[in-house]
Amino acid sequence: MKSSSTISSKESVQASRRRFLGGAAAGTAAAASLGFPAIVKAQSPTTFRFQSTWPTVDIFHEFALDLAQKINDMTGGELKLEVLPAGAVVPAFSLLDAVAKGTLDGGHGVLGYNYGKQNALALFSSGPAFGMDANMLLSWHKYGGGKELLDKLYKSIGIDIVSILYGPMPTQPFGWFKKPITKVEDLKGLKFRTNGLAIDLFTAMGAAVNALPGGEIVPALDRGLLDGAEFNNATSDRLLGFPDVSKVCMLQSFHQSSETFEVIFNKAKYDALPDKIKAIIMNACEAASADMSWKAIHRYSEDYIKLQKEDGVKFYKTPDTILKQQLEMWDKIVEEKAKTNEMFKEIEQSQRAFAARALAWDMDTNNNRRMAYNHYFARRQQQS
Repeated sequence: MKSSSTISSKESVQASRRRFLGGAAAGTAAAASLGFPAIVKAQSPTTFRFQSTWPTVDIFHEFALDLAQKINDMTGGELKLEVLPAGAVVPAFSLLDAVAKGTLDGGHGVLGYNYGKQNALALFSSGPAFGMDANMLLSWHKYGGGKELLDKLYKSIGIDIVSILYGPMPTQPFGWFKKPITKVEDLKGLKFRTNGLAIDLFTAMGAAVNALPGGEIVPALDRGLLDGAEFNNATSDRLLGFPDVSKVCMLQSFHQSSETFEVIFNKAKYDALPDKIKAIIMNACEAASADMSWKAIHRYSEDYIKLQKEDGVKFYKTPDTILKQQLEMWDKIVEEKAKTNEMFKEIEQSQRAFAARALAWDMDTNNNRRMAYNHYFARRQQQS
């Protein structure tokens, strides 16, 4: 017979064990209720096929890659944009239709490439924009009613996409030529490349205009199919090979002084994304817009020097007489388009009203850069 003390000891151990196990179970339940991470199976990322309208060599395609990288990083891999160059799936000028139909999930381009669908689209990229630069145009687009007008315009032509404007571009050169252009008459009969409403402007100036995507311009110049052309900036023009076929570039023009990039998504694909991913896309585009403008200043200014010192290019300022004639011709073009296109008229009037106050503020507020440059650099260069 066991002693009472032995029984009591065993019961005590068993009770302690039950209390321990019970406490452990309770602790586990409490831990679960406090939200400790559970082990779950990772979801596969959503992948979008995203084509640019630029050849891989162009800095514009690099800008598309930069934008995609920001979106991919900021979504933590939940959304992955796979960026393809122009022509990988469809030609550059066919991007809008491909995205709208779902052949591609998204793309990177400019509104001027879609001029043929509705000429009012080019008001977001072509012409003097009443003197606004591209950053001002983006301000009008976001805060002055431009976005709502663009959405309305796309709806009116049956294009169902999500459009995001970003990336302010500097004033584009008047063009690359065999010799300097000193008067409008020098353009008469000249075979010239441009796009958007700039087609109407250069046509009015006497040129025989042909719209070509970026990657086709230099080969056309090389074969004599073009006598002159404009594309965009010092870096793009250098990478695309303009200095190999021309040594004369005219700077400053009102044909495209406020162009921006456009990012587009297939609407059904975009709408199916979680709200947080859609918010990230919008904010990533604004972050990419700032980063692009900073990179452009850095790269364009470097290549502007290289074009002169390494490639032997001569830059000339477009004469003021030509610039003034551009404005006068543009007024006539706008007047004629507005007669038959209500959307054109509505967008043009909205831009005009915004520009009237934005330009007045800008000119009265900001310093004259030429004055500061001459003080710090031009005078010292002359003395050295």
